[in-house]
Amino acid sequence: MALACLYGLIFLGFGPQKVGDELDADTKERMRQRMEMLQERMTLFLLEIEKRDQERRWHSSRQAVLLSVLLRWQFWFCIGILVLFFWYLWRVLKSIQEPDSSSDEDSSSSDDDNQERALPNPNDANDLADYVAQRIYWPLPNPTIIQHQVLEVAEGLLNIYGSIFRKTFFPELQSAIGVDSAFEGWSPHEENVVYCLLIPMTAPRGHSFHLELGNEGDLLARNSSIRVELECTCGMKQASEDMLCFFHHSEEELEKQEPSLLDTLCTGSYLDAEKTAELFQNFVKTAWVLMPQSQVYDVKVLPSTRSCKFQMISATKRNITIEIIFGVQQGNSDIYLSSQRTEAILTPSTTWPQSCAVAEMKFIQHITIEAWFHSLHIKCMQVFARILVGTSISTYFIKTVIMHLLTIMPLEMWHRDDFLLRLDDIVQYLQCCLEEKRLNHFFFANEMVPNVIVLPPAFQFSGPVNLFEYLEEDTYAYTRMLEELEELDYRLTRLMIYGHMEPTWGSRQDPAALMREADEAQAEPAVPPPPSHS
Repeated sequence: MALACLYGLIFLGFGPQKVGDELDADTKERMRQRMEMLQERMTLFLLEIEKRDQERRWHSSRQAVLLSVLLRWQFWFCIGILVLFFWYLWRVLKSIQEPDSSSDEDSSSSDDDNQERALPNPNDANDLADYVAQRIYWPLPNPTIIQHQVLEVAEGLLNIYGSIFRKTFFPELQSAIGVDSAFEGWSPHEENVVYCLLIPMTAPRGHSFHLELGNEGDLLARNSSIRVELECTCGMKQASEDMLCFFHHSEEELEKQEPSLLDTLCTGSYLDAEKTAELFQNFVKTAWVLMPQSQVYDVKVLPSTRSCKFQMISATKRNITIEIIFGVQQGNSDIYLSSQRTEAILTPSTTWPQSCAVAEMKFIQHITIEAWFHSLHIKCMQVFARILVGTSISTYFIKTVIMHLLTIMPLEMWHRDDFLLRLDDIVQYLQCCLEEKRLNHFFFANEMVPNVIVLPPAFQFSGPVNLFEYLEEDTYAYTRMLEELEELDYRLTRLMIYGHMEPTWGSRQDPAALMREADEAQAEPAVPPPPSHS
């Protein structure tokens, strides 16, 4: 490049001029200066060319990077959408589940501190609702972690059970189903929670279960039973390989294999709930050493006649109580004949009362999913579970009332701002039912039951079942329940105003007097202590 420029300059006349055969001194000087100037210009020109090449390469690399990023715009768009979604979800959950304002200092505060708290204005409903939402004792959140731990324990026990009793004729156990208050999220006793599991059973090989629903017209089927019958297994390929048919083999031949279910867990031809529970209790004692949880927990089987109830005790004395009940599914429905205890003083061991526990669990889950933002039903059940302690009013009555109200009222009305209204609705509904001595069972003759719950035909086409029917004959129980309903109203009022309840019933004040007491405590100025004299 430099040489070509030099030849061009010489051609244009800028080159050295000849004067004779030799150049004079002036010409040589001019030539030298021009050569230096030319070299300087060429150096600058080359530097400029190199700079432009670097800039071109840098622009090319930047364009390649931008192009690669633009080609992946879908990925970054999805990332942005996910970030916005989780941010919105966090804001929503934060607005629903406000952090518990209780602390160690609050738990150890004195009565004087309680009086210094800001009290509501009873004439302002919004002020009172906001006050209750901040002051009322909210029970502990649903212990989801422990629930998963309990289900893992049950699954481990069932796996060991299947491997040990695989070649026997004991009932086959299915996956456990969490039921009752601990799994529904409204357990009344936070420190002594009992995690109840229902384990469905099916008949073993060569056997069949036949459900007998008790007396005709007894829609709740409290006296139902499970009849066990033997079946021919000669035509069953899998069964004929490792078992003998109970029908077509002699007693001498049958002595070589395990005894039938009729000879182990049955009384006569009916499955015995107490024998079934005892079998599983002994199994838990023996099989616990094979469980991974045995490295952390010791197990203690608790006395129970119709279920397997045991405690997991850790080195830190942290106890987890699990109760396993057994059930046989009624057709393809969510209703089971279970070994659960009944209210009767003496329950025959062959009685398997009808249970709606699984259907109730599915209903609570359905409402929680449908109204996850507005729903307040769990908190209402938690509050009533606390204030019903020591009364004859069953939590199942309150649960039934709430389930009816959830299907009658729009779910948008079960918001935290409507907390006081919903509590009052529950009390008023229960009071009307008591006055009429009628509280209909939720799952009988109720067209409002969601379709996700599968009920037997008898439930759908039967007449309503009255849970308060016994009050028609038991006058003492009716009078006592009316008195306890007044006490319930008092305890609920005290809980809303002071954020806690009296430990025992009695010494009841009128709710209006409690409100006046709250107003006086708010209006009275704090009296300063007298000055001390040294």
